[in-house]
Amino acid sequence: MKTYLTILIFGLAFLAIADSSLAQQNNALLNRYRESPPRINDLIHTKLNVQFDFKKRYLYGKEWITLKPHFHTTDSLSLDAKGMDIHTIAIQSNGKLYPLKFTYDSLSLNIRLDKPYSGSEKYTIYIDYTAKPNERKGLRNNEKSLYFINPDGTEENKPTQIWTEGEPESSSGWFPTIDKPNQKTTAEINMTVPAKYVTLSNGRLAGQNKHSDGTRTDTWKMELPNAPYLFMMAVGDFKIYKDQWRGKEVNYYLEPKYAPYAKDLFGDVPEAMSFFSEITGVDYPWNKYAAIVVRDYVSGAMENTTANVFGSQSTRRELLDQYYSTGIEHELFHQWFGDYVTCESWSNLTLNESFADLGEILWLEHKYGKDAADEHLYSGLRGYLENPENFKTPLVNFHYEAIHNVFNGVTYQKGGRILNMLRNYLGNEAFYKGLNIYLTANAFKSAEAQQLRLAMEEASGLDLNWFFEQWYYQAGHPVLDISYRWDELSKTETVYISQKQDGQLFKLPIAIDVYHSGTVERHKVWINSWNDTLSFKISAKPELVNVDADKVLVVSKTDHKSLDEYAFQYAHAPLYLDRYEAIDFASKSQDDKSAQKIIVDALTDRFSGLRLKALQVLNMNKEDIRNINPDLRNAALPAVAKLAGNDENNQVRAYALRTLAAVKDPKYADLFIKAFMNQSYQVEASALYALNEIDPVAAVKYAAGFEADNTGDLTQVVARVYATNGGDEKWPYVYHRYVNGTLQEQIHLTEKFSVMIGNLKKTEYVQQGIAELQYMGIKYKKDGAAPYIIKYLNTLKEARNKLNDAAAVKNITTAIEQINDAK
Repeated sequence: MKTYLTILIFGLAFLAIADSSLAQQNNALLNRYRESPPRINDLIHTKLNVQFDFKKRYLYGKEWITLKPHFHTTDSLSLDAKGMDIHTIAIQSNGKLYPLKFTYDSLSLNIRLDKPYSGSEKYTIYIDYTAKPNERKGLRNNEKSLYFINPDGTEENKPTQIWTEGEPESSSGWFPTIDKPNQKTTAEINMTVPAKYVTLSNGRLAGQNKHSDGTRTDTWKMELPNAPYLFMMAVGDFKIYKDQWRGKEVNYYLEPKYAPYAKDLFGDVPEAMSFFSEITGVDYPWNKYAAIVVRDYVSGAMENTTANVFGSQSTRRELLDQYYSTGIEHELFHQWFGDYVTCESWSNLTLNESFADLGEILWLEHKYGKDAADEHLYSGLRGYLENPENFKTPLVNFHYEAIHNVFNGVTYQKGGRILNMLRNYLGNEAFYKGLNIYLTANAFKSAEAQQLRLAMEEASGLDLNWFFEQWYYQAGHPVLDISYRWDELSKTETVYISQKQDGQLFKLPIAIDVYHSGTVERHKVWINSWNDTLSFKISAKPELVNVDADKVLVVSKTDHKSLDEYAFQYAHAPLYLDRYEAIDFASKSQDDKSAQKIIVDALTDRFSGLRLKALQVLNMNKEDIRNINPDLRNAALPAVAKLAGNDENNQVRAYALRTLAAVKDPKYADLFIKAFMNQSYQVEASALYALNEIDPVAAVKYAAGFEADNTGDLTQVVARVYATNGGDEKWPYVYHRYVNGTLQEQIHLTEKFSVMIGNLKKTEYVQQGIAELQYMGIKYKKDGAAPYIIKYLNTLKEARNKLNDAAAVKNITTAIEQINDAK
């Protein structure tokens, strides 16, 4: 599953916890051991007949679940079944049903079987039930399992859909099962839906039967075993784009509006299937692949077997503004790591999510080159390092508080980079051989991290206990302090590396490149002490000693290089992070000529991500580029203008346009206007913003051309232009765009919306705007909106007061009171 940060609507709430409470929590965690789920009975096959009550938001289900005792004879069965009405439970024997006794507490079904069954005997249980996901209380948003989207058709511009989300243990909210990752079952799902809708589920579409009442039953068969949390259903008005991979179905399901862009969104899938099949030595193991995009999804995406679910879709123009998208490849790599071989417990979730994160890295390297992969590597490392809570959590975590706690920056970002370190240490050939051994040995089963270790040891012939013990079963990372000393007399360069972290001492294989006399020497060394001293005999003082020359270590470091050494590093060391580090160091010394050269050179770096980094440096900690060192500004502006005019990357071009906007020089007007010919929303938005800085009248004229087609940044800039200079003539457009925008759009537009109200002349428009702000403040008060809306209303009151608009001031005062009084 791909997770994303959730942004609160209008602010953040902070919870203060006493130190004593934290201590009690930590002790509780240490004493809690999350054992693997016991296997008393094993799932074998699950057959479901389901139909939906859109009005009540119910699922009516009939289930035939075939099981057998795992080893010991048993006369009972426990199933997870959350928030259901259980009507009938029976044993099926010789085609007949015989009622069974059971107890049910709204979470677990405990069933007394008709007799004891041994480990060699299969039995089939029949269950008639009703799932009521919307009536369950106290759930996290992604735990409801079954989601009815606009089921009454009352929400404008939103389709009617049904879809499921099963991870980690939510599938048992729509069918009774043993909802654990160490269970696997084949399946048949018969979905009866209105005939106008399309369905999707795991496996193959085995049949469709139309009924006289306007419904249709689709039969989906999953003939290879997979874990219950990977079951899925989706229902709705979708268009299907049909692709293929080596004769297997590859289909993309999108809303009709986005169907023309199916290939733009998912066109890399067949190539990625080939790439992942090649490196693992295991051809894509399922009979089909499907990707579907649904509304209001509760996660970024989900790797359901053969049927990945995504929560966002884009037009071709919107895709032009994306950098390197890896979400599709993340979920696709799960088809091997997580679906084909599944973590046997949530403590071992790394075997699912860390591999999917690695899949992103490997795909970027394959498709876009090493710089793109290394940028993603470093971005993920920073994400892990920025949260100190991550440092306390081991990758294999047997003491988590709740299951959702293991879906974190350790399991994803840190874990993916640990695997990449292992790849670097073993080499691609041995690493990929190890992946093949791991996958084939555990195919259609569940596994734990030690099985990965054994596979990698078998492939490489090396003992890897040291690696897995420190990186998988211990928390934290090395904190390195690196310093250097040159002895001219002995011609010796000494490197001092200290580990400063609390906790464990790390054993680290490190590559060190020594640049001297026009050559570079690679030294492979081991760091295994709190303080290591390394000496290199060379003929002349080195221009650079580059520690961790492969730039793969999961570390934080303080590297005591000089600016001249970083300048050499930018010019001669080959990797993305070599150059990034040099730019970052130079950013702190922008008055220095060497630093200026690094920054200006980076504006023409071969990689777009570093060109963007250089632009960000020009604006770092400053009001705008006009306030930086004049020598740097004069040297940089020609390159910035060139980037603004024709950089191949739209994010770089848009940022360059924003940088030029701050200069407010009319000579760039033609460049800004020319940028309106670009299809990128971000480029158009930045160009319009920049033009508005030097010619507001022209900006209003050009903004009118974007009214029919705008989104994101462009929507905000059009509103900004109209808010300050559009006048009453543009109010109907801004008002309509605001009230009909998505919640996220309204959040971003609220400030500009209130500014525009402050400049209006027509009383009815002013009142219209005040009423809308009052409505927003009350509607989203529980989400923290009230203080922000009231802040905007008070600013608006000042603006209307300056215009002597007593009526508006009174209305604003009333609106603030209504918001404060709202419950």
